[in-house]
Amino acid sequence: MRTPTAFPTGRTLISVAAVSAALLATVATSAAVAQEPPTQAAAPALPGQTEAAPGALAQRLIVGYKSGAAEASSNRAAEADAAAKGKETGEDVDFQRRLGTGAALVGLGDARSTTEVADVIAEFKSDPQVSYVVPDRLNTPQADPNDTEYGKQWDLFEAAAGMNVPAAWPTSTGSGVTVAVIDTGYVTHSDLAANIVAGYDFITDTAVSVDGDGRDSNPADPGDYYAANECGTGIGASNSSWHGTHVAGTIAAVTNNGKGIAGIAYGAKISPLRVLGKCGGYDSDIIDAITWASGGTVSGVPANGNIAKVINMSLGGEGACTSATQSAITAAVNRGTTVVVAAGNDNDNVANHSPGNCADVISVAATNRAGAKASYSNYGTGVDISAPGGQTGTGTANGIYSTLNSGTKTPSTESYAYYQGTSMATPHIAGLVALMKSANSALTPAGVESAIKSNARALPGSCSGGCGAGLADAAKTVQAVSGNGGTTTGTTFSSATAVAIPDAGSAVESPIAVNGRSGNAPSALQVGVDITHTYRGDLVLDLVAPDGSTYRLKSASTSDSADDVKATYTVDAAGETANGTWKLRVQDTAAQDTGTLNSWKLTF
Repeated sequence: MRTPTAFPTGRTLISVAAVSAALLATVATSAAVAQEPPTQAAAPALPGQTEAAPGALAQRLIVGYKSGAAEASSNRAAEADAAAKGKETGEDVDFQRRLGTGAALVGLGDARSTTEVADVIAEFKSDPQVSYVVPDRLNTPQADPNDTEYGKQWDLFEAAAGMNVPAAWPTSTGSGVTVAVIDTGYVTHSDLAANIVAGYDFITDTAVSVDGDGRDSNPADPGDYYAANECGTGIGASNSSWHGTHVAGTIAAVTNNGKGIAGIAYGAKISPLRVLGKCGGYDSDIIDAITWASGGTVSGVPANGNIAKVINMSLGGEGACTSATQSAITAAVNRGTTVVVAAGNDNDNVANHSPGNCADVISVAATNRAGAKASYSNYGTGVDISAPGGQTGTGTANGIYSTLNSGTKTPSTESYAYYQGTSMATPHIAGLVALMKSANSALTPAGVESAIKSNARALPGSCSGGCGAGLADAAKTVQAVSGNGGTTTGTTFSSATAVAIPDAGSAVESPIAVNGRSGNAPSALQVGVDITHTYRGDLVLDLVAPDGSTYRLKSASTSDSADDVKATYTVDAAGETANGTWKLRVQDTAAQDTGTLNSWKLTF
């Protein structure tokens, strides 16, 4: 039995009376006031009136119609008016939706100059039925978080090698998402307390648990101190790490509270699951924690009231990913939970280290403050993405600063400290996943991983051996999946032709012809599936693009015995031409159960 351990590579305890927060004040917008129509054609709009933000042309307009106008209440009339304005100005103008105030949101298509946007604005202003027309302005943070130690969090905001987190906050803060931190548990900290929800202590071996008992509902971290040779001959003594608390702070420290640090997904909640104690933790406990966190059933453990959409595992051991661990991970992913794991700190190929080498996970390598692979980080083709993990050997402040405790053995006063490691890189990605799931709850684990990879940027520094798709970019990724940076418009193409799925047979396919779309498919293409089947774990689902490229939506699982597949998957199809015949391919991989593909749809 392997005993995985946490993955910080060193620690320097620094006691600081501070915590985290983020102020998201938005640009004030003037209230629109109804005005009498001008007696003559309106003058072209000034440059500033055509911008969504300084230097950025508006992509949409908000048009208020007078109460007696047909366009004020009829979407069809508003659509016709937008089309007419577009024809008059030679621009692609289209009605997108009705706002809560009754105003119309109008898209500007491919208008690329101040003059083009101004022409459309002037055309609306000259219409006596229009009360007002203003650009759909982009609001941005007006101040950094007021957390007193925020300036030490280079990993969030520095242009060179930070993860571009602050620019994601106007879109998402992680609200509504629970992140399970499978680690050493949680030691009380005022910069985290408000975002902690119920977890569980999964350690069964009292020699490891330190708290004097086996499994229970209290995931409090009593400390993981050990004396020299206590964890093996020749292994020196180690102070308590408070590792799970450091990880949790990076993900969801309370933000804009005037002290401490800012969490990446400070609107999310943390469910601490304790699996690591003195000398590490056993696979069996970790497997049960993965199962329980994702909504599965564990004998003797009450049902989970805080099912996690994201699991963070900043831990690992040597060797292959065992079938037992892989089975738990695959089942969690099939339940819709994204599993984020540390690649490891051995400066070795991740293929030699579990769970970083397991399938269906997001395996995270660590970068230093210059954006190069941290010297300790594992690497290889099994790495999916890189994130800041710090490197304190080049200066303590080059580590990752987060919540901690000053106790060397048992808990003492709360504190903060710089750590380094793939353990520190992993919660950056778990926090990003929480932001994504909050912005778009329909995202599947496959869609999450695909979006993170496709929106990453090249590493600013070097990496030998493979560091995945690059350095994760929080803002770009969140904008893409929320529709703010992609091409999603809500157009749906569907097939309601039922297709029988043969028992343990060949794959069947159902086609959908997409036409009338320009350019490529979006980076967050939604694939809705309705399948009746008496053992959904038998099924493998793939989306087939017009050029024959395939995108795995769902893998088979021997542990998923529930009925039916009624789900929406998200696919990064930005590299595919939108128009053409798309297919849903379904295969039953095991005997005894049959089913029917009732319908499916694509939403662009």
